[in-house]
Amino acid sequence: MIGAHHYAVQIHWTGNRGTGTSSYRAYGRDHVLTSSGKEQIAGSADRTFHGDADRWNPEELLLGALSQCHLLSYLHVAAKHGVVVVGYSDDAIGTMAQTADGGGHFTAATLRPRVTIADPDQAELAQSLHAEASKACFIAASVNFPVGHEPVTIIAEPASLL
Repeated sequence: MIGAHHYAVQIHWTGNRGTGTSSYRAYGRDHVLTSSGKEQIAGSADRTFHGDADRWNPEELLLGALSQCHLLSYLHVAAKHGVVVVGYSDDAIGTMAQTADGGGHFTAATLRPRVTIADPDQAELAQSLHAEASKACFIAASVNFPVGHEPVTIIAEPASLL
């Protein structure tokens, strides 16, 4: 191992409706996720699990972390290979299976990045860099389910390069 990096977050449950966890339906799933110097994230459970649909749930945050990690890894490898990326978006999807014992786990995630590049001659290279970015992504390397990729490479219009 080259080096260790440490991270810290804090979570504060805000869902006590007055009787705590006196029953499964008696308490809210709302909570706040914070880290020093950053804006807080309003979290909850998925609506299916009696959460607030207007707040981020852990499953969305996991999928978001995978998508964000691939973005950052891709931008790094693109710069390393001289590919100028001028736009990037992703519509990531994931599947979680519940188990009979009340638990569950993710079974798959698929990232669908749409990358806009400046040079049409680099389209094939840009497309191929997703494999290298995937290998470099710390989050994808940390999960025990497959993370697929369905990338699309778009060539920027000359006017959009200004």
